Amino acid sequence: MKKVKMGVIGAGGIAYRRTIPGMLKAKNMELGAVMDVVGIEKIAKEFNVAKAYTKERDVINDPEIDAVYIATPAYLHLKHIKMSAEKGKHILCEKPLCVNLKDTREAINICKKNGVFLQEGYMMKFHGAHQKIKELIQEGKIGKVVYIRAQLSCWYPPIKGAWRQDPKKGGGGALIDMATHLYDLVEFFTDEQIRYVAAITNSQVQNYKSEDSSTTLIELTSGTHATVDCFFCIPDEASKTRLEIYGSQGSIFTEGTIGQSEGGVVEGIFGLGVSGYDAKQSKDMLRKFRNVNFRRINPYTAECEYFADCVLKNIPPQINGPKNSIHIAEVTEKAYISYRTKKILKIMS
Repeated sequence: MKKVKMGVIGAGGIAYRRTIPGMLKAKNMELGAVMDVVGIEKIAKEFNVAKAYTKERDVINDPEIDAVYIATPAYLHLKHIKMSAEKGKHILCEKPLCVNLKDTREAINICKKNGVFLQEGYMMKFHGAHQKIKELIQEGKIGKVVYIRAQLSCWYPPIKGAWRQDPKKGGGGALIDMATHLYDLVEFFTDEQIRYVAAITNSQVQNYKSEDSSTTLIELTSGTHATVDCFFCIPDEASKTRLEIYGSQGSIFTEGTIGQSEGGVVEGIFGLGVSGYDAKQSKDMLRKFRNVNFRRINPYTAECEYFADCVLKNIPPQINGPKNSIHIAEVTEKAYISYRTKKILKIMS
């Protein structure tokens, strides 16, 4: 089977922990080279890669490399996208694609000009549980989706040199780093787009320049409501990363599906909303939720296989492609502006 030979730019961090291990399991992708400014020999040895570089241009100029995965700090993404596109390399890039909407548009235009594919790393929609939930919603199992709440938090104390803690390098903090994943996921479940957004972004605990707290209120095109809450100041053990989806005929709840793993638990209750009004409004009734089984999928492997399939078939990525990147970047930018201006803002993309 023909495989896409990948070069990794920024092989530490998320690439080392998650994406490279997932990439190695992809049936249509081969890891050809890794690059990082520190510890690259150790990384190359661990993943049995012959080519280890310390300069990004060496990966990009390698004639054997078909495409690159960019996992450098966000403020370097535009530079690395430009370098890669100009050498004709297709690009899978970690989110956020760039630190702001202006740079996102520029990155996409550069790729279009050079005829290369660009896919952003919103891998959570590839999770088996999320695929199953989308299927249940499309089948009408919970009726019209009325409200979604998505939660993702972690404990992220001050760390010297951490680029996510400096808005000039990361574009912001908890909102751009984590809430964007959930904006994307909410739209994935509903096949709708965010129409209005308002957010609170501030710092409550951590002493760095980026916000450690974000809560976003969303209205989708059909009128569905959603809230997304993401924090850098809640201990990991204190958060169950819950997803709650309420519909006119039932609901779906998950714990542990949002994040970097392939596991978690899903339960649902279906076939409701057909009885008359209960004047007693009894809230201590027995609720007959049932477990929902789903196929365990490594979301990073699935993300890489989809990207490689697009390259091999010469079909531009529709999942996490440029149009989605522009839209999420606009939602992100307006979420930040909404708190500064204390206004609900309309999304135009």
